[in-house]
Amino acid sequence: MCDLPKTYDHHEVEQKWYAFWEQNGFFSHKRNAGENSECFSVVMPPPNVTGQLHLGHAMDNTMQDILTRWHRMQGHQTLWVPGCDHAGIATQAKVEEHLAKDGVSKYDLGRDAFVDKVWEWKHQYHERIVKQLKMLGSSCDWEQERFTLDEGCNDAVNEVFVRLYNEGLIYRGTYIINWCPHCHTTISDIEVEHNEHAGHLWHFRYPLTDGSGYITIATTRPETMLGDTAVAVHPEDERYTNLVGKTIMLPLVNREIPIIADSYVDKEYGTGAVKITPAHDPNDFEMGLRHNLPQITVIGKDAKMNEQAGEYVGMDRYECRKAVVDAMNKLGLLEKIEDITHAVGECYRCGSIIEPLISPQWFVKMEPLAKPAIEAVKTGDIRFVPARFAKIYLGWLENIRDWCISRQLWWGHRIPVWYCDDCGEIICQKDEPHTCPKCNSEHLHRDEDVLDTWFSSGLWPFETLGWPDMQKMEPLKKFYPTSVLVTGRDIIFFWVARMIFTGLHFMGEKPFSDVFIHGLILDAQGRKMSKSLGNGIDPIEIIEKYGADPLRFMLVTGNTPGNDLRFQMERLEASRNFVNKIWNASRFVLMNLEDYQDNAAELRYSLADKWILSELKQAVAGVSANLGKYELGEAARQIYDFTWDCFCDWYIEMSKPRLYGTDPVERHTAQTVLVQVLKSILQLLHPFMPFITEEIWQALPHESESIMVSAWPQADKMPEYPEEASVLALDMEAVRAIRNIRAEMNVPLGKKIELIFAADTAADGLRQGEIYIKALCGADKFSVLPPNSPELADVQAQAAVAHVRGIDIYLPLKGLIDLAKETTRLQKEVANMDKEIKRLEGKLNNQGFLSKAPADVVEGERVKLTDYSEKKASLLERLKQLENI
Repeated sequence: MCDLPKTYDHHEVEQKWYAFWEQNGFFSHKRNAGENSECFSVVMPPPNVTGQLHLGHAMDNTMQDILTRWHRMQGHQTLWVPGCDHAGIATQAKVEEHLAKDGVSKYDLGRDAFVDKVWEWKHQYHERIVKQLKMLGSSCDWEQERFTLDEGCNDAVNEVFVRLYNEGLIYRGTYIINWCPHCHTTISDIEVEHNEHAGHLWHFRYPLTDGSGYITIATTRPETMLGDTAVAVHPEDERYTNLVGKTIMLPLVNREIPIIADSYVDKEYGTGAVKITPAHDPNDFEMGLRHNLPQITVIGKDAKMNEQAGEYVGMDRYECRKAVVDAMNKLGLLEKIEDITHAVGECYRCGSIIEPLISPQWFVKMEPLAKPAIEAVKTGDIRFVPARFAKIYLGWLENIRDWCISRQLWWGHRIPVWYCDDCGEIICQKDEPHTCPKCNSEHLHRDEDVLDTWFSSGLWPFETLGWPDMQKMEPLKKFYPTSVLVTGRDIIFFWVARMIFTGLHFMGEKPFSDVFIHGLILDAQGRKMSKSLGNGIDPIEIIEKYGADPLRFMLVTGNTPGNDLRFQMERLEASRNFVNKIWNASRFVLMNLEDYQDNAAELRYSLADKWILSELKQAVAGVSANLGKYELGEAARQIYDFTWDCFCDWYIEMSKPRLYGTDPVERHTAQTVLVQVLKSILQLLHPFMPFITEEIWQALPHESESIMVSAWPQADKMPEYPEEASVLALDMEAVRAIRNIRAEMNVPLGKKIELIFAADTAADGLRQGEIYIKALCGADKFSVLPPNSPELADVQAQAAVAHVRGIDIYLPLKGLIDLAKETTRLQKEVANMDKEIKRLEGKLNNQGFLSKAPADVVEGERVKLTDYSEKKASLLERLKQLENI
């Protein structure tokens, strides 16, 4: 045992204990290893090596750490796999920006030298991310750390690609894709963010070829009309029935194109007639396939008009838009312009507006892979927490299109495909070929593209455990499927679904049993944190100022699965106050243990001891149950309430008379219970606040090397005293009522009071709690009388009274307060209340105020009026009591 310093220094404590845990191998999955030991495993959603961690990472990793530490303390063999993601588009863009500051482009360096530069970036920022994770207290098994582009992951990616190719599930095809003109690469459908923009709907007249009139179409993209190959209407739209089968002469390019009927067309949108540009719209592309329409690309990968755009070649797409509208207007073919708000697809990385383009790409056939992934969730084999997110997952998979997996980047897993320059043979294999298997030519070149980042991270649960290397697959046999995936609701499509279908396909088994979804962290106003708003918060700055424990606790308290969390400094400060409360309570306990002997024979439990032990049993049961349900916020609340309210505010105060008394058995019993309950609190709290709990644990009498490998408290092995707990609960209600009287009657804190109880069945319980009631209420006289006792007649006339569960509590006021002075004070308060009530009533009866003021302001004034009225009634009641004395 040792004393704790007066104040808690988180800087020293956090560095000391994290180093201690690492050096002693407490994070290793080899601890608690045994043939029949229960396993718990979780893989960290790998943060991108593009910078540093944000609050979302802090919350996600805190939750994983809570679960990992909890299972470790239960004696389970635990594995938490850390790692980072190479983040293809994002990382390459960062490095290109960095090089551009020195006037260097990737083309100046060439592919190999540029990739070397990205590896340098990776090493620099990877170290920073690891340092941040350690500052947070993450108890990962660092010996198992992985990187999505390391040698093992690359081997797994190539294995998966080749197998899927050979199974006919990966193919190369010309298809419409989402092209980012800024990132210069394809991005998948779910990487496109659709945001509302103010725009226009241009109504153009397309002349019929037979000269009989025109058909008016409505479009948001005039520049793409240069690539139109049809006009479509709904087959049941009577306005256009007679036009289907006719042709129009496309203005500006003088190309004859047909009018077709397709049920995809929305009769209510625009004019009910739409231009069809198969090369620049995914819906038009599908319609073009159905009707065998030509595909004319008029916009290039640089977002400029190409030679197919005729006289508009070289123009930026938006410059061309203006030119086309002007030209149509001059021809008298611009009917009207309608202002609208519509969703526009943007690159999720850079925010550039996406250009749909037709391009040869690599795709994964999704239908055969999606079916088992759908079934696994529908049958409950994989469980979403909260369950509502299963609907989102299923809705996406049930409507999934083939997945475009090729990216026009240099950083990433290069596609394991080679082409023969002589015969055109496509060679797909893991190792680089030297000759063409078809014609024996040595003139081969490799596909330039890399794979979508999510292709590699989709293998994360099994590639990180050694697959497909048979010599490194021992962890895979032990820890796959993993126990739970902890992740944000924003990457259910990007990542969760892909891990499920790849795990089922290649492992023949689900990748995890549970998917624990948490929300996003918003600012205090409920806005998403972003650079543009300038409302982002660096978790490391918070840790340096407040410590990791308050941040961790704040991130889970008040948080329910799946819901967003607002970051508020007041909540962070409340968590820091909780840390200080625990520290000060622990200092009190330690300062009273100088003569303490652990495991001494004789104990004499008091009413308070039995109450706190009963409350502890309930707290342990509740916290364990909530952790098992992933209700981390509720578990944290229970720990907080038990620690602050039951232990600090009540039990410590109730223990003082015995600690400071002369009976050695009473003192030792109080010491024993204080130590026992405090140690249990520290164990319950350790997964949430690892650093301060270790510091205090090491100062207390303890058994294990570290609190993180101590045994989790077991509620079913703890004693319970329901009768005694019920008695003390009543005594505590009495204490609260007496304290309220003292406060309301302005009785000075230093003055001792007399307490008289009128009780029948509860009399014995009050007498059992006398020592606590007197100590906690500042009383020196205490008596319990029958309700019909004649002695009460004189008491009632001179005392303030409270009622608790059929008990009348009398506090004689004579000599405690200056009655005249207190009466005057209360009368002044009543006058002030009258003044405020009159002001508010006038305001709320003013029709001008009611009609002009916002509803929330009016409601606020009504609430104030209610509050003042209730306060006045309370003051008048106190005055009445004083008048009766």
